Amino acid sequence: MSEQASASPVHIRLDGEVLVVTIDNPPVNALRQAVRAGLQEAVEQLEQDAASRAMLIVGQGKAFIAGADIREFGKPPMAPFLPEVLNRMEAGGKLVVAAIHGPALGGGLEVAMATHYRLALPGAKLGLPEVNLGLLPGAGGTQRSPRLMGALPAAELMLSGKHLSAKAALAAGLVDKLVEGDDPVAAGLAYVRELLASGTQPRRTCDLEVADKAAALAALDQLAQDTAKKTRGLFSPAKIIECVKAAVQMPFAEGVKRERELFLECLNSPQRAGLVHAFFAERETAKIPEARAAAPRHFAKLAIIGGGTMGAGITVAALDAGLSVVMIERDAESIARGRKNVEKVYDGLIAKGRMTAEAKAATMARYQPSTSYDDIKDVDLVIEAVFEDIEVKKAVFKELDRVCKSGAVLATNTSYLDIDAIAAVTSRPQDVIGLHFFSPANIMKLLEIVVPAKVAPDVVVTAFELAKRMKKVPVRAGVCDGFIGNRILSVYREAANYMLEDGASPYEIDAAVREFGYPMGPFQVSDLAGGDIGWATRKRKAATRDPRARYVEIADRIAERGWYGQKTGRGWYLYPEGARTGQQDPEVLAIVDAERTKKGITPRAFTHEEIMRRYMAAMVNECAKVLEEGIALRPLDIDVTFLFGYGFPRWRGGPMQWADMQGLPKVLADIEAFAKEDALFWQPAPLLKKLVAEGRNFASLNQRG
Repeated sequence: MSEQASASPVHIRLDGEVLVVTIDNPPVNALRQAVRAGLQEAVEQLEQDAASRAMLIVGQGKAFIAGADIREFGKPPMAPFLPEVLNRMEAGGKLVVAAIHGPALGGGLEVAMATHYRLALPGAKLGLPEVNLGLLPGAGGTQRSPRLMGALPAAELMLSGKHLSAKAALAAGLVDKLVEGDDPVAAGLAYVRELLASGTQPRRTCDLEVADKAAALAALDQLAQDTAKKTRGLFSPAKIIECVKAAVQMPFAEGVKRERELFLECLNSPQRAGLVHAFFAERETAKIPEARAAAPRHFAKLAIIGGGTMGAGITVAALDAGLSVVMIERDAESIARGRKNVEKVYDGLIAKGRMTAEAKAATMARYQPSTSYDDIKDVDLVIEAVFEDIEVKKAVFKELDRVCKSGAVLATNTSYLDIDAIAAVTSRPQDVIGLHFFSPANIMKLLEIVVPAKVAPDVVVTAFELAKRMKKVPVRAGVCDGFIGNRILSVYREAANYMLEDGASPYEIDAAVREFGYPMGPFQVSDLAGGDIGWATRKRKAATRDPRARYVEIADRIAERGWYGQKTGRGWYLYPEGARTGQQDPEVLAIVDAERTKKGITPRAFTHEEIMRRYMAAMVNECAKVLEEGIALRPLDIDVTFLFGYGFPRWRGGPMQWADMQGLPKVLADIEAFAKEDALFWQPAPLLKKLVAEGRNFASLNQRG
């Protein structure tokens, strides 16, 4: 056995007649330039070395190859290029085998598909998730995957961005053999020698044909129609389907050429910039100043106060994270309802075949319902999820202060309220923090971690650790009315109200916002959440409202009629017989007209473009104020808040990234133009003016934290 000494991230050694090529580029063996060069060198050595009859490719550590190196994103491409390396490897006359353990994603799976045979270990995960970055597989992945697994399954795999397990990959035809164990080198060598002993010759994926081409093309046409409806203006999904059609219709060499053309179109799309920003931003939010000063407190047992929709959702998220939960409600009837709310989630999963009854029973064994605060004396962390009323929450925290052990973290799930005031009723404000979950809490990924003035750094870090265990995307927020998301929401929603009163219908505004890429417009969202929620908020804030500020009463007129949205069968829209999709309501338009007449407003028309200019200008301006006040650490934290909590189209990167892509001078010019109509509402944020004056953008502030 000889080994080539090298500082390269690709180690090449001869084991008998097998050239073992180990990718060693921690942490995930990404395909940076040096890895591609090492692979090319291995292919050349295989071709030239008479002693080598076959090559085995494995990954060092916990991954095979988890895709492209994200550190190379946005930089000029450097030779050797992966498609050329793979084409040469596939065309060779000696066997090449991949032994896959852990992730084989993106370019990593493209490497595996270009080998002649593929072996998987049980922990393998295979996928082509480039769509999540606005791209498509660009090293033959769109041409090889349909030849291995069929056109429709390959297209669906690429469009979903999801991973296949080793077992699913075997069933799909992506791998040839599945073996038990955790040593890819030993398993791979055994497989290669088995193939050599049987006289097996290279089987090139590029030489395979897609079966039943007419049926495949018909299925892809239908998929293209369905995808266009679902992806709301996304660029790369349609290009992926086009590539798969090329795999069906063209010889491999022509298909690869078409793939490269479409890959470059995706690469040059502004959507890619937005999606790449979103990818990085999501990974940056956990980098907080407190993490440099403290470690998280230990926690294994939680208490959830309240068993309503939110409390039950948080309970499910905690149970799914492997934690034990005591749920507290005020009486036997309420706690029975709380337990039912939790079980309903798991029963739904069982009905869909995504959970077994045994797994539910094992999970529920960690759940304890109670009506006595004395049952939470030993918990490590409490999350209060009662009615959104500060006096009710203060009463709960006085009780928590009485019963909870020293060092327990006391968290409040509130959307708007003053957490400093809640902490002040306890003798331990250093232990009190805000955890703003989004509904449904077991599904929505965003968790705003709200940091009050007196909280200890290790409590903040503990909250981020909880988010990690719950698989949430955490964002650090400061204390103010509404924190990051709801504070900004209240401002751009007000801009929508002004346009409504000035002449745009709620249906035109919703249509413009959907066209921009949101799944729903603001009036649809109001109907989904419940118009009574917004009405209660407006009444709560009435005492602090600036008397000079314009106030639109249309939403109040609708709420006064008891039209709260979907739950009452009508709101801004009509929902006949429990329909989930609303119909336009002439009576709502009559209320709007009456309010305009009462105020002497002559309605004017708004184009969708004009609607979005105002909607986004209001959003970005308030984002800048939130940033300047330190409520958000960085622009990227605001972007992540809106991507994961408010339906902001991911391919636009978030409101701050969107503003950078528009150009801040353009956004500021809009705000200053609108200020001629209403100088109080359209006050340009000082930070926005400063950045424009200095020729900088929001991205320049992303290094803080």
